[in-house]
Amino acid sequence: MSTSGFNFLSEINTPDDLRKLDEKDLRTVCSEVREFLIDCVSKTGGHFGAGLGTVELTVALHYVFQTPHDKLVWDVGHQAYPHKIITGRRARMLTIRQLGGLSGFLRRDESEYDEFGAGHASTAISAALGIATARDLQGEDYKVIAIVGDGSLTGGLAYEGMNNAGLLKKDMIVVLNDNQMISLSSLNPGGWSIREHFAEMLTHPTYNRLKANVWDLTGKLDAFGDCLRSIAQKMEQGLKVVVTPGMLFEALGFRYFGPINGHNIHKLVEIFQHVKDLKGPILIHVITEKGKGYPPAERDATRLHGVAPFDKITGEEIKSNSSTPAYTDIFGKALVELCEQNPKIVGITAAMPDGTGLIHLQEKFPERFFDVGIAEEHAVTFAAGLAAEGMIPVVAVYSSFLQRAFDQIVHDCAIQKLHVVFVLDRGGLVGADGPTHHGTLDLSYLRCIQGMVVMAPKDEQELRDMLYTAIEYKNGPIALRYPRSNALGVPLRNNFTQYEIGKGEVVRKGKDIAILAVGTMVHNALEAAKMLEKSGIQAEVVNMRFIKPVDRELLRNITSRIKLLMTVEDNVVSGGFGGGVLEALSEMNITNVQVKLHGLPDSFVEHGSIDQLYHILKLDAEGIAEIAQQMVQEFPELENHSIPTTGRLFA
Repeated sequence: MSTSGFNFLSEINTPDDLRKLDEKDLRTVCSEVREFLIDCVSKTGGHFGAGLGTVELTVALHYVFQTPHDKLVWDVGHQAYPHKIITGRRARMLTIRQLGGLSGFLRRDESEYDEFGAGHASTAISAALGIATARDLQGEDYKVIAIVGDGSLTGGLAYEGMNNAGLLKKDMIVVLNDNQMISLSSLNPGGWSIREHFAEMLTHPTYNRLKANVWDLTGKLDAFGDCLRSIAQKMEQGLKVVVTPGMLFEALGFRYFGPINGHNIHKLVEIFQHVKDLKGPILIHVITEKGKGYPPAERDATRLHGVAPFDKITGEEIKSNSSTPAYTDIFGKALVELCEQNPKIVGITAAMPDGTGLIHLQEKFPERFFDVGIAEEHAVTFAAGLAAEGMIPVVAVYSSFLQRAFDQIVHDCAIQKLHVVFVLDRGGLVGADGPTHHGTLDLSYLRCIQGMVVMAPKDEQELRDMLYTAIEYKNGPIALRYPRSNALGVPLRNNFTQYEIGKGEVVRKGKDIAILAVGTMVHNALEAAKMLEKSGIQAEVVNMRFIKPVDRELLRNITSRIKLLMTVEDNVVSGGFGGGVLEALSEMNITNVQVKLHGLPDSFVEHGSIDQLYHILKLDAEGIAEIAQQMVQEFPELENHSIPTTGRLFA
């Protein structure tokens, strides 16, 4: 993308170029970075609001510190788009989150300025401490700076890192980017922030007077506001731990500075220059505004946190052609229906009420809705406690985020046979967010847990029925997962049907090969069967519904008629649905069949559109048909019908 209209940004190809400028020019640089970011993301989509809020912070960090010699460790990549623009990737920003283009997050293999990969929250402090410790052990000399959002401080890992850093007393700096938004909720995004937390803890009237009458006001006045803040702080000498949120951080062994106006570039440069040579752990508390400088994002920070391409003038997303609702929305509304019938149901999310569909529950039954922040481990054990007292907790979480709570699922739910319902959004490939967010492991990490029931719906009606089945199930933890996509558009019933646990269905009869599929792959398998039929191959398609337990009666029936089996799943093959089928066949001593396991590879899948990725991995209809045809040709003695043994099905 051209930067010909930007006086300074067009000449900034690395932070070295930025550091050649006079400090007085940095405000203009920030304006140009912000404008460039708005131009890019309006065309490509991507994470938006957080980056707008960190422009001044990013420019100041690269201006003061000698990156990449000095190490910046970003917590999550949402806030790091300005960092990419300044560190040599400006010309490729229009490729962000696209196949073969820049990642939407931080990646060590993308740039030497990306010191540590970041897709999930709360990791930066621990990683920075490790880097600082390695520096000292190897006798090297550089600065380590972790940039952490206030939302990340709702996760326990951040405090574990801080506690250890305070004990080790390593030279490192933590920048707390406090934008007062810890949840992606359109109703209550700031339900818990570090400043509000301390406001509740500290009841000194001076603190309350400063916060209510001075602090929030002066935060909007840029340089003049900072002068007023400085005066107010001097008036309160001796009360530092009362008038600022620094008490906790200093108790953990950090020297605290702040709060600082995160949009005053000169104040940021001043504080970074002041602290960069200080020893020991330092924490700088910076107040920013998510969406800063773009009015639609300032007004609606949740909606414009992550966006599709949008109209730059209005901020309105360019509408897609899909006329069907998202699976997320269908789940959220179904849960509300069930809550109306059963007062024991509650919903729990980890800072993602809009993203998981629980926003509907938050609107209708706020007293039965719990947003625990970015704290998946706590969410699961909290749910286990609710279940222990007879409630029915529904934990709605992204598939890749639930990975963080594996021990809690095992120790607190499964061993105690507690009825906790897990609803995993973003099962399978999620597209542009890439490997940190692909839900490629859930069938494996859930299937291996003793007593766990795992389901995946083929369409939106099955999603509703599986949720009802999970609510009615009483014998322990149970999970269902669905994709990040719009539903198929099948008609929805007003009522719910309870499925028999571990029972699947044949959705298309055949005789040459049986394609056993789960979840969204059932639709692809059906389309593949239509393609195969044109070449004389009669494929049976089975919606197994349950990844665990596998329908053994159905398997016995199928294998008595068909000797070629192919399993299809949008999960890694290792430990996944196909492995469960093989285990069942082995335990039933069924050995006179050939089985092909088709799923995701033993490697991390890159970012790109969902359709592109499934096509490359041969998990779209065409790819499934191609694999099935190859299998039939490889074992002609086992097929039940004469078919061509050469040539391709498709042009």
